[in-house]
Amino acid sequence: MRGLRASMILAVAAALLGAAAAAPSAPPGARAAADAFFTRADLADTRALIVLRDGVPVIERYAPDYGAGNRFISWSMAKSLTSTLVGQLVADGRLQLDAPAPVPAWHRTAGDPRARITLRQLLHMSSGLAHVEGGERLQDADTVRILFTDRAADAAAASVAQPLEAAPGANYEYSTATSVILADIVQRTIAPAAKTPQARRAAMRDHMQRRLIRPAGMTSLVCEFDAAGTMLGGSLCHATARDWARFGQMYLDGGRVDGRQVVPTGWIGFVRTPAATDGGYGGHFWLNRPRPSGSDAALFPAMGPADAYAAIGHLGQYVVIVPSKRLVVVRLGKTQDEALAPVRAAVGRLVNSFPTPP
Repeated sequence: MRGLRASMILAVAAALLGAAAAAPSAPPGARAAADAFFTRADLADTRALIVLRDGVPVIERYAPDYGAGNRFISWSMAKSLTSTLVGQLVADGRLQLDAPAPVPAWHRTAGDPRARITLRQLLHMSSGLAHVEGGERLQDADTVRILFTDRAADAAAASVAQPLEAAPGANYEYSTATSVILADIVQRTIAPAAKTPQARRAAMRDHMQRRLIRPAGMTSLVCEFDAAGTMLGGSLCHATARDWARFGQMYLDGGRVDGRQVVPTGWIGFVRTPAATDGGYGGHFWLNRPRPSGSDAALFPAMGPADAYAAIGHLGQYVVIVPSKRLVVVRLGKTQDEALAPVRAAVGRLVNSFPTPP
């Protein structure tokens, strides 16, 4: 009996050693690049860092007082979640990219020029709607008002009420209000009979559980809603670093998780295609490509690789997907936006410290 038990222990140990040997590991340069996030002053307040290679975590580190159980705020990474929900409905045939966006307020009056705005233009941040994202008087910015102050009770109504300041499709203008409009479109599409805030919230939560959270394994994901029951799909979702990594891996794997197609493959192609108005922006994802003159860099196009794309949020939240390197990099923290250039470069160094597989 003792001999049998010893043999079983040896067999299990051999299997574990074989699995460890087969698992990818981080090259020394990657470990040094990862260390920098927690030692260099200009990369300060990195709170979580995860690297997946071929779906396996090869780096996972947390700052003191943070760990695998913490939920981290998305800020604008939520826009990529909202895009995912839109893409599923497009694939279902319930929404059309190039049809006028189904926003009732824009179709009530004959001749309203906003009725020409398409879903594609909303996803590409080129609706033409007037919007102030930030600025010196932050308290007056539309984003702050719809999320936190005088327009926060019904963020979607405030967002769709904005007039045009440019022809739809003519200009790129980053807008959190646009993502709130898209979240509202999703909610009205999946539950047209849900009229109360409670019913709207319940319908959206159930839809997200069925179509995204459970299939993707993102069980920690929680998104916030305003008083009217609209998901704040441009800014305020929360998940663990591991679940943000799962989101990136889902995209890296062509939208499949455990053999199930969660994100349509065509949608992945769409979000990775440069918008006509900004070559560094896709369908609510950022691309590692040059942007128009005068625009701030979103990623690290001078360093490559050109196929990298990302969900990015305020204060240095990144989920970077790199198909050519079979890599997902998650960096979460709190670095002021005006000081993010070193963080972007450090993420680029970390990505490029991994060789491109043959």
